[in-house]
Amino acid sequence: MTVTDDRRIDRYPSRTVTTPSITPRLDPVLHGRPEGSTDPRPDGPLDAEQLARYERTGVLVVPGLLGAERVAALDAEIDRLAADESVRNRPQAILEPESDALRSLFEVHSDGGPFEALARDPVLADVARDLLGSDVYVHQSRINLKPGFRGKEFYWHSDFETWHTEDGMPAMRAVSCSVLLTPNHSWNGPLLAIAGSHKWFVSCPGETPANHHEQSLRRQEVGVPDEASLAELVRRGSLEECVGPPGTVVFFECNVMHGSNGNITPEPRRNVFLVYNSVENALEEPYAAPARRPEYIATRGVVPI
Repeated sequence: MTVTDDRRIDRYPSRTVTTPSITPRLDPVLHGRPEGSTDPRPDGPLDAEQLARYERTGVLVVPGLLGAERVAALDAEIDRLAADESVRNRPQAILEPESDALRSLFEVHSDGGPFEALARDPVLADVARDLLGSDVYVHQSRINLKPGFRGKEFYWHSDFETWHTEDGMPAMRAVSCSVLLTPNHSWNGPLLAIAGSHKWFVSCPGETPANHHEQSLRRQEVGVPDEASLAELVRRGSLEECVGPPGTVVFFECNVMHGSNGNITPEPRRNVFLVYNSVENALEEPYAAPARRPEYIATRGVVPI
């Protein structure tokens, strides 16, 4: 552990180190329970098998959580946003690194539309509350698109490494959920995860540049794990494809090492990505970055769902 300039103890040092390392996770996976317990809560949405799988792998794939009508409405909203040139000119809009195709659109949960309703829906938020053992708020939201033939890869990374170093998230007490709006097949760039990797933290060398998000959201090069560490995580765990039909929701722990391949097929991949953070895990100052990232990437107003 290191001490940062403002005298905080940094339990997960990264980008302040000269060599990569793999260290054990220091936070529980399932919060608000006795250590090691995977017992379901009497009124909780997850059963013992689902909780045990999440604790063991860091990933939980739940098919059929959203109905076809809801999926169609969300997909139609993406069509509307993607066709609006003013939307593409927002700072929240991220284009593909080698084309003008829309890659991601951030802060979709706060406009009063269908994505805000989705973020507030107990079908998702109750799962987050169950896993995190507290009330939750939306740390980040976005739509992720992989157009046919043009959708580029997302390289391996731990979201927590970025949220800790660049946003000041103190602990591993957040959960991401990816809502599948199109079929996610093995061939059109689905989410790939290293199951079990959430139990280890990979420190990455390389100082965070100023305004790093302007580049990293298109192609990340700082905070990227080294190949030896990735190979070791796979040796300790296993590779898992998170695939399913529209309406499937993938919940994954904030420190799971994950990424996705490019999409060279005609079949687009569309997902809504929501991050729930515990209200007891509010952001502080960045641990290894010169300044805070914009609010549309990292929400600092803790307003419980």
